[in-house]
Amino acid sequence: MTIEQIRDLINDLKNHPELKEHRLHRIYYYDALPFLGKNKKPLSAEITDFSKTDTVERQEQLLASVKKEPFFAVRLGELSFEGWQIKPKLLKTSASQITVTSDDMRPKISQKGVDMRIGMDMAALVLKHIAQILVLVTGDSDFVPAMKFARREGSAVYMVPLGHPIKEIVKEHCDLIFEDIMPKKLIPDTCKER
Repeated sequence: MTIEQIRDLINDLKNHPELKEHRLHRIYYYDALPFLGKNKKPLSAEITDFSKTDTVERQEQLLASVKKEPFFAVRLGELSFEGWQIKPKLLKTSASQITVTSDDMRPKISQKGVDMRIGMDMAALVLKHIAQILVLVTGDSDFVPAMKFARREGSAVYMVPLGHPIKEIVKEHCDLIFEDIMPKKLIPDTCKER
């Protein structure tokens, strides 16, 4: 996403008929700083320096922009390098044998600590009676316990899945799903069920 898409998304949410009459408390933006390590690529002598990628530059620029936006609070987890994996498209073949080269490998990098921060912030907002409506921009089923907690404490939970398919259990534990809200130029065909 770009900062312009994020701004458009926020404006669409603030102007949605279900939210228009409510006051915005704050937008909590969860992400992680880019991974900057170096690792040897399997099947090759090549060292990959992740700090030199276009992704790092774009991510750093986006986070710098988001931090300057009014009513935003940025919460950062961290990225963890967990090794290398074969690109999934190579494994989709029906051949009985495949040849794997270093170009067929991609890094496996996981985000750590973000889900916990989201759950803690949701609990704090609800228990301190700061927000009566929580709007989650995700389709991730990892947040079901936090959603259930928020609803048990009297808050409403709305979800914006951004075109991602969402599991039935997520639908069961939120009050409204805004399937019509989508940042401009965001193409959802790479979305997977979580």
